[in-house]
Formats: sequence, C-alpha cells, structure tokens
Amino acid sequence: MDIEHVRRKLARHRPDPALEGEHEKAAVAVVLREGPRSAEVLLIERAVHEHDPWSGHMAFPGGRMDRGDASTRETAARETFEEVGIQLAGAEYLGHVDELVGNRRFASRLAVSAHAFHLDAHQPFALDPKEVQHALWFPLAGLHDTHRQVEHVVPELPDVRFPGVVVGLPDRHVVWGLTFRFLDRMLAVLENPFRRTWGNVERYLERFEREQRGERGHEG
Repeated sequence: MDIEHVRRKLARHRPDPALEGEHEKAAVAVVLREGPRSAEVLLIERAVHEHDPWSGHMAFPGGRMDRGDASTRETAARETFEEVGIQLAGAEYLGHVDELVGNRRFASRLAVSAHAFHLDAHQPFALDPKEVQHALWFPLAGLHDTHRQVEHVVPELPDVRFPGVVVGLPDRHVVWGLTFRFLDRMLAVLENPFRRTWGNVERYLERFEREQRGERGHEG
C-alpha cells in the first residue's frame, strides 16, 4: 500500500453523504507519507480535558467547520496546522475518503468528513498542548498485524467490545470508534480490508437504533 496505490484508488472513489437535511459539519485530515514498509498515516493523541467526550482518544487531526472555511477539506487542513503544525496548503490532495455520522451519544447530527493528503516533504510537529499531547506516524500495513487488533472497552459501555488497533502503548494508544471506522473505510477503498472482524459493536448499534425508534414512536 504505497502512495501510488492510495492515489489511484482514491481518485476513483466518491463517498456517499452521511446525512440528509441540516446538520453540523466537521472534518479530519488523513495525512499520509511514504514509509519503508508502506504508506504511513498521521495519528494524534488528544489532550485530556475533563468535559471533552473524546479526551485522550487517538484520532486524526481535525475539528468542527468554521464559518470562514470554504469547505470541509479546508477545515481539515486548517485544523491540522493548528493542532500539529503540519502545513497542508502545498500537499497533494488525494481525495475524500468518507463522510460519517459522529458519536450518536454526543453529536447525533454531526457529519464528519475525512480528507486524504500526501505529504512528500518532512515537516516537524509543533503540537498545540491544549489540543494534542502526542503525534505519531504509523504504517498502513501495520493495521493488519493481528497482534495489534484488540477489543476496546469504555467504562460507560462495559458490555460493548469496540474493534481497535494498538498503534503505540497497549493501554493508551488504541485507535477505535470513529477514527477506526474511517481507517476501516479507507482500507476497503484501497481493496485491502481488514482480514477479520472482531468486537460486538454492531449488535450494540442495532439495539441503540431500536431504542431510538421506540422513543420516537412513544413521543409521536
């Protein structure tokens, strides 16, 4: 999975919109560079804040769309510079990976777009400590290492086993949730999907949707 392969596959890819009607928008940047094993992707560890539901999570750089942003692609580039100091204005744009609905518990009407960029020149990190506590590059090929594929549990949902991938310290740097879903989608577009499935989150989401439909029916 080198950059040329990513470039070729994303050039033909057109994602479907996540939501219809009015909704808030956000964007993340899937920043890629060529590595010795495969293309490498930039991941961040978010800073810890008491009232941030995504506090301390592994993620792509990104955030909510500002009024001054002309597009979600521009949002992704702006947020990347603000959070990690990587300038994407001159980087190659590879394409729109996907648009997904944010965490249903916290932002049910938030549509998040992932935009891929190729960084062909080294740029050092300049982290904003209020937003990011750590950043790293991880090979796309490493996502398929089965010893890195784990089931992640969060205290609020002890019965749910989220599929996750360890990209650093085992108990700290686990990619799961929306970031995992974007990686899962991108690997599918690259025709190199995860070779196994794990976790039980799909059953949880089905139950959540049933409960939501029941609440709406009760209100009506």
